[in-house]
Amino acid sequence: MSRYTGPSCKKCTKVNQKMFLKGTKCHTNCQVDKAQRAEKEKRFGGGGRPNKQSDYAKHLREKQIARLTAQVTEAQFKRFFTKASKDKGQTGSALFRFLEVRLDNIVRRLGFAVSLKAARQLVNHGHILVNGRVLSIASAMLKPGDEITINPKTAETVLVKQGLEHAEKASQRPSFLAWEAGSKKGKLVRWPDRAESSISADEQLIVEFYSK
Repeated sequence: MSRYTGPSCKKCTKVNQKMFLKGTKCHTNCQVDKAQRAEKEKRFGGGGRPNKQSDYAKHLREKQIARLTAQVTEAQFKRFFTKASKDKGQTGSALFRFLEVRLDNIVRRLGFAVSLKAARQLVNHGHILVNGRVLSIASAMLKPGDEITINPKTAETVLVKQGLEHAEKASQRPSFLAWEAGSKKGKLVRWPDRAESSISADEQLIVEFYSK
């Protein structure tokens, strides 16, 4: 399966929105912040107005923001959408819920990694256990009741310690996750609400994009 291996910053600048793909590094020297400041200076300096987007461009942008934030391929994103469209609830909310409970994202939100890319590497290399068994499929969807732990040796590495330290300082763990600091164990206690999603995009425009 093909996967983008270029600079993460290009993904953000393409849609002109910060998606924090590099974790804590995105708080400093952000290319999107620089571009937005330059655009504001251009407007105030009489350099013209921003180009008006077509409806299709607006819908496409929201879909791209969601897909790039989740760091999945077009095919994967479409499969998530198809699954969400069969859900009993609202399709947009179901889509974001399914993307949120992917194993790599849960690993990130628990604090084992500071970025989704780093979390995916932990999963792919067999360092993460779900319900006591190694699960190396980053896109695997978890369900309420699943417990997530990390290999004890891996937990002592510098990168994991940095991630856990940042999670504690930032208090970033959402309430749909339970955390035991002593055993370094996390648990998905319930499905996340839409407001708890780490994706900042308009789900309704995404639904409309695939409905056309």
